[in-house]
Amino acid sequence: MKAMKVRFWVEMLAVVSLITCAAALVIVTVGGTAGAAADEPESVSAAEPGQSSASPTQSSVPEASPVQPQNVQPQNYEGVITDTRCGAKHSAAIGQSAADCTRACVHGGERFALVDGDKMYALQGELQGLKHSAGERVRIVGTLNGNTISVASVRAPAP
Repeated sequence: MKAMKVRFWVEMLAVVSLITCAAALVIVTVGGTAGAAADEPESVSAAEPGQSSASPTQSSVPEASPVQPQNVQPQNYEGVITDTRCGAKHSAAIGQSAADCTRACVHGGERFALVDGDKMYALQGELQGLKHSAGERVRIVGTLNGNTISVASVRAPAP
């Protein structure tokens, strides 16, 4: 009789633990989905928001994001076009150039990025210009929002 009571309580404890774990999993999944929808991707975190070595330019480029204030002016950014996975260091083991590696990573789901020293910015917009300039040093005109630059144009840097 005593063994039966012990077994009953062990089974009850196991059922309650299972229900608690399932409820926690549901809460984490719902919370993670809601948090991911509200935040930008955190894979590009090397850049400090609002810092740029470039000077602002005056241009009539339309704003790329409705969240940005209306008085934000595009700025110039210089660096090398790469991807958010490799950053400044592409794997030599794959036997591809930096341009080919960048294009392959972007095709695989990564985002284009601009690397300038220890700063890395995610890039959005102007995909054709970014693909053409992958692996090269460029000057980008765009607006910064967090650590993402909304690209208006891509050019070779000034000599």
